[in-house]
Amino acid sequence: MNPVVVGVIGLALLLFLLAIRMPVGFGMALVGLSGFIFLVSPEGGLTMAARATWDQFASYHFSVIPLFILMGQLSFFSGISRRLYKSAYSWMGHMRGGLAIATIGACAGFAAICGSSTATVATMGAVSLPEMKRFKYDMGLATGSIAAGGSMGILIPPSVILIIYGIMTEQSIGKLFAAGFLPGLLEAFLYIVTISIICRINPGLGPRGPNIPFKEKVTGLWGGTAETLAIFFLVIGGLFGGWFTPTEAAGVGAFAVMCLGIIMRRLNWKGFTDSVYTTTGTTAMILIIILGAIIFNKFIAVTRVPFALADWVVGLNLPPIVIMIMIIIVYLIGGCFMDSLGLILLTVPIFFPVAVKLGFDPIWFGIIITRVAEIGVITPPVGMNVYVMKGVAPDIPLSTIFRGILPFLAADVVSVGLLLSVPQIALFLPSIIRY
Repeated sequence: MNPVVVGVIGLALLLFLLAIRMPVGFGMALVGLSGFIFLVSPEGGLTMAARATWDQFASYHFSVIPLFILMGQLSFFSGISRRLYKSAYSWMGHMRGGLAIATIGACAGFAAICGSSTATVATMGAVSLPEMKRFKYDMGLATGSIAAGGSMGILIPPSVILIIYGIMTEQSIGKLFAAGFLPGLLEAFLYIVTISIICRINPGLGPRGPNIPFKEKVTGLWGGTAETLAIFFLVIGGLFGGWFTPTEAAGVGAFAVMCLGIIMRRLNWKGFTDSVYTTTGTTAMILIIILGAIIFNKFIAVTRVPFALADWVVGLNLPPIVIMIMIIIVYLIGGCFMDSLGLILLTVPIFFPVAVKLGFDPIWFGIIITRVAEIGVITPPVGMNVYVMKGVAPDIPLSTIFRGILPFLAADVVSVGLLLSVPQIALFLPSIIRY
């Protein structure tokens, strides 16, 4: 049988397994190993699986993942997220929709030291939702702003997704982090504009909060943002300045958060052990998905599907931007059924050669697909952030949360359109920063 046909059958089988809710890591490993054995040999398949597992997990590069996750967990258990929200609340709470706007600002700040969308949603949901309930906010707006704001954890550096993309495509993680910064700020700005428009049309959705005295605002700004800014500039500044490799930056960041928590007596032994426990579970989940993706990608490489697809796409004689829009649509549809990490791991080996052959910048392409994968975490039926939000607020119907994210999806479409039209939004910082 033609290897390309085998590859297409393998992709269809994988989609079927995902549709019946097989965990994505196990599904990719099963299809990849079976397909490789069919095309090569049983001995070759088992040898490939063993070698791929050892080569990847013995790699120093993968240690960056648990270290950045640990940094985010230590930040959570140190109470940094709560102080961030209080700082944003003191400055923006008196505005129409001010608590929702403060939530977006705090999500952006926490994403800068976390790197995970689900962790950002769970953290900020526990902090901000009670305040929005107290001031009688519309629950659609309240939960929608938290779920959408949490998605920024995927894009704003440090980002686990960008790290994995960099490892898979052999791109500079430092450049990817730099490229994600301005698009992340653009996303936060568009979300804030969206909330402002909604609350101007219907002020009852987001009533004004109390007006905090200016002195308290200044005090709260310093107390709420000093730790976050210090950690962010230490990690990202050290990375861009050439002081640390990405792995060293993650280790320094985690150690700095731990020291701050201990010195300021905000991190106790239980908080530390819970951070390690959560980090271990999250890392194990990610590594299983990565292992499945590696095995599946070996199978896809043998079938030569990516290269056949790249040749076919180039032969269409369509403008590259049209093809890129088609790729984005595939990601939008895929994001409705898969989590962002699984989607990136599954599709990058297929679409990356296409993007490169069409002349797109690999760094820009990484930001585009990460940004589109963000949209998938708030779209039905999977919408991982929505289900995390449901876990934080079990009394609020899922339909209410999904209704609340609709205006933010419109902002996402505008954001992706701007990144397509003006690639320099993503490429400007990587072009001027030396590291």
